[in-house]
Amino acid sequence: MRNSTMVREFILRGFTDNRQVEILLFTLLFSMYLLTITGNAVIVIITQVSPQLSTPMYFFLRHFAVLEIGFTTSVIPKTLINMAIGQKTISLPACFTQSFLYFVLGTTEFLLLTVMSIDRYVAICNPLHYPTIMNDHLCSLLVLCSWLGGLSLIMVPIVVLFQMPFCGPNTINHFFCDSGPLMKLSCANTSLFELLSFLIALLSVLGTLAITIVSYIRIVSTIMLIPSTTGRQKAFSTCASHIIVISLTYGSCIFMYIKPKGTGTLDFSKGVALLNTVVSPLLNPFIYCLRNRQVQDALRAGFRQ
Repeated sequence: MRNSTMVREFILRGFTDNRQVEILLFTLLFSMYLLTITGNAVIVIITQVSPQLSTPMYFFLRHFAVLEIGFTTSVIPKTLINMAIGQKTISLPACFTQSFLYFVLGTTEFLLLTVMSIDRYVAICNPLHYPTIMNDHLCSLLVLCSWLGGLSLIMVPIVVLFQMPFCGPNTINHFFCDSGPLMKLSCANTSLFELLSFLIALLSVLGTLAITIVSYIRIVSTIMLIPSTTGRQKAFSTCASHIIVISLTYGSCIFMYIKPKGTGTLDFSKGVALLNTVVSPLLNPFIYCLRNRQVQDALRAGFRQ
């Protein structure tokens, strides 16, 4: 009986049932998505070709921009297609694939942001040994570990989620296949999965955030010992962009996945998810470009060629 009623596709409710509002949202979301891809692609290209940006800091930034492109692309194109054609369905394999990519890429971002904070710690607290410590081999190894760590942390809960039976209803109250709304539709007991997901979220979000906070406590302590005001301002400016990005990324994800069960409305959660999947990846290139003189100089040099 369960096999005969097994769900083959889901319906994504999206943001609204009003077609005119949906068209307006499509235009806005499509524009933001194009800007997100363009901005992060510029970061990837400029840090790859510019000799003055061939440092570990920009090596990590390039990989972070690649992750941002993949992260937002795992969700937004399908959302835009559904909004454009007025059809809100997504097949079961596509839904699982979207959920898998979203969480793997998102978790990898947390790990890479932590690596970037450690890089800033070494650069400011151990400047004389920085070139030796943060060599090309170690930088590549840290990026690889970020990817493998993201995949390893997400693999078990995702496999458990994929094996859950979905017998109906099949309407997901979201604009993508997030794990929370998805597991509400399972006809199996999800308490173990909820506990596992919460523990993974604690480890991947709060665990990496704790390392980042400790790194920046040490960084601030070191900066305050710099005698000149100009030197302190220069040191702070190298970390300011990273701190802003951390605040945006961690703030939205803590609300979405580590809040107490039952708090917050689904509509507000959709707004936070939109901030996490579109607004934050859109702002990151501008944050790094507008606050970073080296990136600005490299962009000017690129346009003059």
